[in-house]
Amino acid sequence: MKIRRLSESTINRIAAGEVIERPASAVKELVENALDAGARNIEVVMARGGRELISVTDDGCGMDREELELAVERHATSKLREDDLTHITTMGFRGEALPSIASVARFSMSSRPQGSDEGWRLEIEGGKKASLQPAAQGSGTRVEVRDLFFATPARLKFLKAERTEFSHALDVVKRLAMAHPEVAFSLSDGERKSFQVSAAQGELLDSRLRRLSAILGHEFADNSLSIEVEREGIRLSGFAGLPTFNRGNAQHQYLFVNGRPVKDKLLTGAVRGAYMDYLARDRHPVLALFLEVPPELVDVNVHPAKAEVRFQDSGLIRGLIVGSLRRALEGAGHRSSTTVADQALGAMWPELSEPSLRPHSGQLQGNYSRYRSTPSTPSGFADRAADFQRPLETGRQLGLGEQEEQPFAPPMGRYEADQVPPPHAPDLTKYPLGAARGQLHETYIIAQTETGIVLVDQHAAHERLVYERMKKNMDTTGVPRQTLLLPEVVELDQGAAERLAARAEELADLGLVLEPFGDGAVVVREAPALLGDTDIKGLVRDLADELAELDQALSLKERLEEVCSTMACHGSVRAGRRLTTEEMNALLREMEATPHSGQCNHGRPTYVELKLSDVERLFGRR
Repeated sequence: MKIRRLSESTINRIAAGEVIERPASAVKELVENALDAGARNIEVVMARGGRELISVTDDGCGMDREELELAVERHATSKLREDDLTHITTMGFRGEALPSIASVARFSMSSRPQGSDEGWRLEIEGGKKASLQPAAQGSGTRVEVRDLFFATPARLKFLKAERTEFSHALDVVKRLAMAHPEVAFSLSDGERKSFQVSAAQGELLDSRLRRLSAILGHEFADNSLSIEVEREGIRLSGFAGLPTFNRGNAQHQYLFVNGRPVKDKLLTGAVRGAYMDYLARDRHPVLALFLEVPPELVDVNVHPAKAEVRFQDSGLIRGLIVGSLRRALEGAGHRSSTTVADQALGAMWPELSEPSLRPHSGQLQGNYSRYRSTPSTPSGFADRAADFQRPLETGRQLGLGEQEEQPFAPPMGRYEADQVPPPHAPDLTKYPLGAARGQLHETYIIAQTETGIVLVDQHAAHERLVYERMKKNMDTTGVPRQTLLLPEVVELDQGAAERLAARAEELADLGLVLEPFGDGAVVVREAPALLGDTDIKGLVRDLADELAELDQALSLKERLEEVCSTMACHGSVRAGRRLTTEEMNALLREMEATPHSGQCNHGRPTYVELKLSDVERLFGRR
C-alpha cells in the first residue's frame, strides 16, 4: 500500500480519540476555553451523562464572525504567542479541542464579543460545516455538543453508565473550581443543579479556603493546615489535612500547577513522602496544593489531555513540597482532627428506638426529642472542639511555673495505690491534656481538663513517643551500620547499576554502602543495622526501580522508618498494663511536648476530647 495523506476529517477523529476520551474530557476542554476567555460565570449542562447534550455557557470575551469560523480549524488558537511553547500561561494552547469535538458530534457554537451588538452561531455535524448565521446571543460564548461520538459509534460502547459519566464531569468541574475561586461555576443535568459555587472575594488564600470549604465541606477547613512558602521563584500554597483527617484512597488529593489540575507521579510521590511518617500505607491525606512555577521551568506539553507535567528541576519541586508539608505538620503539635471527637460523640448518641433507652419523665422526653432530630453530631460541637485542637501550648505558657520535662518511662515494678497529691501541687487540669483521673480497662487513660474530659489510648500514644525519640536519635547520631560478613553481589541491568552507583554517597548516608562491581552489578559491603537480617538483593533492586521512577531513594527511607515504627510498637507500654497516676500524668505531659502525638504511627488518633457541655447533653442536662 502506498503512502498517502489522511483526510482532514480522519485527522480530527484521530485527535478526538486522544483528547476526548469521554464526556468529561469535552467538559474539561470547553470549561478551560471559557477560563482562558476571562469568564467570571460558567454554566455547564449535561443530559444523559453527556451522551445527549453537553452545554457550556460563559460570559468571557466572546468571538466575532471571523474568529468563530477560525476557532474550529485545526491548530488555530489565540493562546500561543509567537509559537513559543516554552512560555505557556493559558489552560489551552494546541488548538485541537474544538475541531476534535466537532468531528465526532453535532456541534454548535454561538458567540458575541464584549461591546458588540452582533452575535453569530456556527453549526457543524460530524466535522462538516452545516451553517453560519446571525444569532441572539448575550456577551460571551455558548457551546452545545449533541450526540457525542455519533460519528464514531465504537467509542460509545466504552462509555459507562450515565451516572458514572456525570460523576467524572462533576469531578472535572470541581477541580477547576478549586483552582479558580474568583469564577462562579454550576453543573446541572438539565433538571436540577448538582454543583454550584459563587465567586469568592478577598485575599487569594482566604478565597481559596472558602471555595475548598464549599466543595470539600467545613470539616476540611476545620482540620487543615495552611501552606504558603516560596523558594527560588517557585511558590507553594494551599491547605493540607491533619494526619487523623484521612481517607482510604488518594482521590481527595487535589494538586494544581499554574492553575491547571494535574495527576503527576512526582507530586503524588512528594505528598506520600511527606506523610509517610504519620499514616499507614493504606491511608491517604486530604489536601489541596497550588504550585506556581515560572512557565519556562515547566513543560505542560507532555500529555494529550495535559494531565501530567514535567519540571526542569524536579528535585527542587519535591523538596519544596515535602519540606513545606512536614513543617506544617510539625507546627500542629499534638493537634488531632475535630472529626475524631465528632465521631465519638455520634457513637454515644442514644438511639430512642430501643425501649430500654426511652426516657420516663416529660421534661427528659422533651430534651431527647432535640437529639432525635440531629442524631449524628450536636450543633456547633466542631467549633467548640476546635478551641482545644490548637498547636501545642507548653506548661510555661499556661502559667504553671518552671517544671523540668521528664520523658515518660513507666517503671517495671508492681503497681501501687494512688497517693494523695501533696499540698500546693500545680493544677494539672490547666494543661491541654489535663490531669489523669483514672484508667479504663487498663488500656485507656481518663483525664480531666478545665473544660471537659480526655480519653487517651495509652499504647498508641506511647508508641508515637518512642518512635519520635528513635527518629531524633537517628538524626543526631546518624544511621548505625553493620558490616556484612560476606559482601553481597547484586546483579542488575546496566542502567540500574549506574543509577545506584551515581547515588552511592547519598545511600551511604542512609546506612547502605555499595560500589560498582563490573558491568551490570554492585557489591553491598554495609547495610543499616536497623534492618537486621533483611533481603539485601531485594532491597537494592527495589531501590533501583524507585530511582528510575522518582529519582529518590524513597524505599530505603520508608523501610528504615517502618522498622522504627515496629520497634516503637514493641517498646511501648502495652494495652492491659496498669499505670500509676504519676505515670499517666507523665505520659500526658510528654504528649503535649512531642510533635505529632495526636496520632500514632499508623495515623489513628491517640486521644479523644469531649467538652463538658457535650457530656451534659448526653444526659439531657442541656
